[in-house]
Amino acid sequence: MKASRIAATGVVAASAVLVLSGPAFAHVSVQPEGTAAKGGYATVDFKVPNERDKASTTKLEVNFPADHPLSSVMPQPVDGWNVKVTKAKLDKPLELHGEKINEAITKVTWTADGKGIQPGYFQKFPLSIGALPEDTDELVFKAIQTYSNNEVVRWIETQKDGEEEPEAPAPVLALSAATDDHHGSAASDDDAADDTEKSDDAKAAASTSTTEAASSDSSDTTARVLGVVGIVVGVAGVAFGVLAGRRRTSA
Repeated sequence: MKASRIAATGVVAASAVLVLSGPAFAHVSVQPEGTAAKGGYATVDFKVPNERDKASTTKLEVNFPADHPLSSVMPQPVDGWNVKVTKAKLDKPLELHGEKINEAITKVTWTADGKGIQPGYFQKFPLSIGALPEDTDELVFKAIQTYSNNEVVRWIETQKDGEEEPEAPAPVLALSAATDDHHGSAASDDDAADDTEKSDDAKAAASTSTTEAASSDSSDTTARVLGVVGIVVGVAGVAFGVLAGRRRTSA
């Protein structure tokens, strides 16, 4: 009996852990496609799961950090969803990469024009963002998820050092170290140009070498032909002299 009770208690405890920890694994999150380097541009995906059994997600609102404003945000079209990008003027203009920025993106909102995210499914919402700040290791985006039954879940709680993950954590984008090439294409283009120049130089050298080789072969062949012709002419001259001497002797 004691063993049975202990086993039953263990099952109940395990079930409780799964129920309590479930929401922590199904919150709105953000991840980069590749890397999100400081000072550069990146494509990021906001992943939105549906946590309800009898309602669908019909709206997602992502608020951008005011302490690290972003001047460029471009959404990728998502089938079944309308998207709106909201900008606002900054109280104090910022200087990013030598340019003054007077306004920044404050919010991006996706609204379903169909069924939305059904129970048991998730949806990714891609954005191209930049230029990423260079004075922080992460960006915190506060997200608001709305369901078809008008329920609203606010994913806005920030993680505090030394404490457990909050019940409704805000999506956090980790930034990697800055690179020399912020746009990710200039260096590769220069390398390609260098490779092309090297290839052209190699082709020119090969062509010159081939031409010189052909000229050398032609010169050798001509010399050999002339040498053979000279020998033949010499032999013929000797033969002619011998015959002429015999004729004189006979006469």
